[in-house]
Amino acid sequence: MKTLALLFALAACSHESSLAVTSTAFTNGGEIPTDFTCEGPDQQPALTWTGAPAATKAYAVIVDDPDAPAKTWVHLVAVTSATSLGSGMTYGTNDFGKAAWGGPCPPSGRHHYHFKVYALDAPVGTPGVTKDDLLAQMKGHVLAQGELVGTYEKKHGG
Repeated sequence: MKTLALLFALAACSHESSLAVTSTAFTNGGEIPTDFTCEGPDQQPALTWTGAPAATKAYAVIVDDPDAPAKTWVHLVAVTSATSLGSGMTYGTNDFGKAAWGGPCPPSGRHHYHFKVYALDAPVGTPGVTKDDLLAQMKGHVLAQGELVGTYEKKHGG
């Protein structure tokens, strides 16, 4: 049993480096402004990252809400060769059924939205790819990763 625990501990201590993920829209742990949610124009927030290893060939971006009832809700799946969200991005399918950004729209309470960025040693993903399929394609290709967390609670009921 101790051997199994040691193997899990070693797997958790990977050699991946860290990406610094930032947004001009909100700070880590801060509230996501209404403009980027279902209560506003639902714009995709600006997101940039730095610190990728030289061998990086592509990036995967996943935004999800683990506080959602029933399952972790996926708001964005994307791949890009740039160090920011924007033009040239290939969108996967989110849990709204769209290949686009789907902003926070929690049914109740304050939710946490995890903006996760992965530096990869090879391009992965195709238009419409789901989070689970993208994660499977990324296995063995992650060089570094980083995360920014924002929160949101609806201002109006419904």
